[in-house]
Amino acid sequence: MTEKDLRIRSKVFSEGAMKAPNRAMLRAVGVTDEDFKKPMVGIASTWSEVTPCNIHIHDLAVRAKKGARQAGAVPFIFNTITVSDGISMGTEGMKFSLPSRDVIADSIETVVGAESLDGLVAIGGCDKNIPGCLIAIANAEVPAVFVYGGTIAPGRNNGQDIDIVSVFEGVGQHNNGTIDDEALRKVECAACPGAGSCGGMYTANTMASAAEAMGISLPGSSSNPAESGGKLADCEAAGEAVYNLLDKGIYPKDIMTKEAFENAITVVMALGGSTNAILHLLAISHAAEVDLTIDDFDRLQKTVPHLADLKPSGKYVMQDLHRVGGVQAVMKMLLEGGYLHGDCMTVTGKTVAENLADAPSLVDGQDVIMPFDNPKRKDGPLVVLRGNLSPKGAVAKVSGVKVSRHTGPARVFDTEKEATAAVMANEINEGDVLVIRYVGPKGGPGMPEMLSVSAILVGKGMGESVALLTDGRFSGGTHGLVVGHIAPEAQVGGPIALLKEGDVVTIDSDLQEISVDVSEAELTERRKHWTAPPLTRKGVLGKYAHNVSCSSQGAVTDYLNRTVEKVVAGASK
Repeated sequence: MTEKDLRIRSKVFSEGAMKAPNRAMLRAVGVTDEDFKKPMVGIASTWSEVTPCNIHIHDLAVRAKKGARQAGAVPFIFNTITVSDGISMGTEGMKFSLPSRDVIADSIETVVGAESLDGLVAIGGCDKNIPGCLIAIANAEVPAVFVYGGTIAPGRNNGQDIDIVSVFEGVGQHNNGTIDDEALRKVECAACPGAGSCGGMYTANTMASAAEAMGISLPGSSSNPAESGGKLADCEAAGEAVYNLLDKGIYPKDIMTKEAFENAITVVMALGGSTNAILHLLAISHAAEVDLTIDDFDRLQKTVPHLADLKPSGKYVMQDLHRVGGVQAVMKMLLEGGYLHGDCMTVTGKTVAENLADAPSLVDGQDVIMPFDNPKRKDGPLVVLRGNLSPKGAVAKVSGVKVSRHTGPARVFDTEKEATAAVMANEINEGDVLVIRYVGPKGGPGMPEMLSVSAILVGKGMGESVALLTDGRFSGGTHGLVVGHIAPEAQVGGPIALLKEGDVVTIDSDLQEISVDVSEAELTERRKHWTAPPLTRKGVLGKYAHNVSCSSQGAVTDYLNRTVEKVVAGASK
């Protein structure tokens, strides 16, 4: 029986006299005559020394290469970039964070396409690596597996587990006089004890969980800590799995279906994940050509309970979830409860239900994941808000927030720096609505996160007495009375651009409303006197600002048949 030829792309240069020059280049990196008969697999590594999230990923890539080689493929490691949100937070560098998602995706797709690779293993750690890798997988259209680099262990200070958000909130406590210089330094020095992504159910762990739920990562792999034998095993198994996908002819489009995205949303809601999941899943679905909209999140939010007592609104971190069974055990619970599509294909070549059939259940007596009859919240914590302030939708994370309705005067700032200075100078009062605008995808440019200022408010004890609204984003570590992704953004003339100091704004998470007590006639009159600020950046941010779509579309940069946003009376269309 003739062995199946799995060279779905590399065959273009693996045979024939005309392609001798192509093969000559590959011989220089160690490819042999026998290798040219095998499928060639790229191992996309996001290794970097600029962040603890990715410091260990080269070793993981080596293990993935080993697994692919043992399975029968010819693997090649190549690199792409990463940036650290935690390091860039509160600085001009944060504007590069979301654009880096597209740079990562484009660079991986470029290598796979240019080198005619047959398969792909992509390994990501920090927040934008994961959606960047998944967008690349969807666009590259070769059999592929994503591997998460894993979570960091919690730090310890005064007998308590802490993490990076503890430091951000410590800044607010320090400003408030609650802790002194030495106490803040102790938190700073203890928060990040080694390799891995931020430990709570922040954006990296959220998106890793979503990837496993979607079936594009191996079962159980999203929960294994960064510095563990399990994580090394994940990578070796991923190298083997991509060969199996080639053999079975299973492509990302067979896995990344509408039902798979619904599974991902369901798991994110149950775990109390980051608001960034909405932005990223919309972008990934766009690449996968799946018809997913912000309304799908709204629909599932109403039916999926919030079960996980995880940071930032709970007390546990990802390593604790791993200890009691991990995301796989949560998925088994959700499947048995009727919340997941069990017939979705996954990178194992089996369905979700088949993968979970023999998977362990949650550990008896654990309290990280609540039962269905006693959830943290009866519905999901990621709530889509609409109203005359955000007609295309805004996103709030309401887990742990006791205040469901807030009405107060707008305190309007056009930059995060000015808003932060006002908070630090005690110029923002209880009951205020702090508005930071012109920080959306185009206006930032780059839609920076507002974790620094939101954490300072929490540290000062104002996390639920001051509402924070923005057309920018929030970190997965943010908690409190915050609303982000306000769309249309200020830069394109969205209603948030027309707010004035003192306008009365209402946020109501129960009614899913975000509105300003200003008549449509008055907003129309204000618009007559509004002019869009010029887009003056060049380079990466300049290209991004001119090409990026609305946040309610996932802030994608390659959208076809796009609706051109322009200022019109009352809204942007």
